[in-house]
Parts: sequence; C-alpha cells; structure tokens
Amino acid sequence: MREQIRAFRSKLKGWDTSIVVAVVIWIVLRSYLIEAFRIPSASMENTLLVGDFLFVNKAIYGGALEIPFTGLRFLRVPGYAEPRRDGIVVFRSVEDSTPNLNIVKRVIGEGGDTLQMVHDTVYRNGRRLEEPYALHLLEQTREPDFRLAQIRAWQLPHYVGRDAAHYHPTTHDWGPVVLSAGHFFVMGDNRDESYDSRFWGFLPRSHIVGKPVIIYFSIATDPLRIRWNRILRRPK
Repeated sequence: MREQIRAFRSKLKGWDTSIVVAVVIWIVLRSYLIEAFRIPSASMENTLLVGDFLFVNKAIYGGALEIPFTGLRFLRVPGYAEPRRDGIVVFRSVEDSTPNLNIVKRVIGEGGDTLQMVHDTVYRNGRRLEEPYALHLLEQTREPDFRLAQIRAWQLPHYVGRDAAHYHPTTHDWGPVVLSAGHFFVMGDNRDESYDSRFWGFLPRSHIVGKPVIIYFSIATDPLRIRWNRILRRPK
C-alpha cells in the first residue's frame, strides 16, 4: 500500500512539473510571439466583425514578458518593424480605468503628421485620404457636452488652426492637429461606433503590442452560425 502511495505521489510531482513548464511556455509565447484575440465590438466593421477570432503577431513591434491577470510587464525586447499608416494594430488602452484592455484600431497618422476631419472626411498632411474601409452608418448626431469638452481639452495643445478660442471640435469635424513624436492617431473603421483617438487623444508607441495576421475562426450569434467565408482571411 505504501509503495502505491509513493508511486502516486511521484506521478503527481511529475504532473506538477509538466504543468508549470507548459504555463511558462504559454506565457512566453503569448508575450513575445503570438496571441489569440477576439473581436468584442462593432468598432472595426466591416473589416473585423464581432465574433472574429484572430492571431496577433506580437514579435513584429517588440514586447515584454507579461504575467497574465497582474498587469506586470518586464524584460522588453525590440521588434523588427514599426506600425505603419493605414495598418491595423492591437494596443493596450491608454485610459486609467482599463489599463490592461487590448483594443484593435487602424492607424490614421503618426508623429509629425497634421490631421484634420471635415464632415467625416480625413485629411492627412493636407491630402484627402481614400478610405474604402470606413463606414458611416448613422446620421450625424451631437455628442454629449462632456464628450465634446473631452475632445476639445486634449486637442487644444496640438491645434494649429487660426482661432483656438473659438475651436469646438466634434467627432465629425476637428483639427488640424499635429501629432506628437512617438505617438499615433487611431480610429475604428466603423466611425460612428468607435471610441478612439478622437475622444482620448494620441496613442503612445509603447502601448502598441501587435498586428492582426489572420482570422482563424469566426462565429455569428444572430442567428448562431460559423462564418466559414471569414476563416483564414487576413485583415487589411
């Protein structure tokens, strides 16, 4: 009986070691190489849909060893590329209320760019952007006053227009503003359903964690079905 107990304990110790090793490998892989990501909102429609499951390349922009559920990050390593204008990126929220929330948006501008939106049309460095991916599904509505005040407060220090005293930006008309070095301006493709740089400001480079590379699964809920035509599609 004692021999059986000893053998059982020995097996448990072996399993413990295997589990610990597997967890460490998983943490390293998701920190530095690749991570699964699910689209939870409609802010990137129709490029990315609610229920799309993505693999995110974490190596491309560099990363840090991240301990899940703790917010701890250390041992940062450099990447082999930089985020590009018009590309899609995954990043950590810049807001204190959601410090560990991962978000996906499209890069509209980078440090040094001058951006402006006129009646939902974006101009970068004086040139109108062709944005076939952009959706405008709702009629223009007035944002709550506190949102308008939020937008104006962060934009004023970067505003390069003629009359700052009478500058009152909205989500549909704002700028021109000049982006700070080392920062990016990001927006969702579904412009009327996206909480993005228009509201909270520039995105620091240090918050960008990866690039979506492929949709490996997609499921709709109304009605419940698998979207087979989206599997293995590359977001762009």
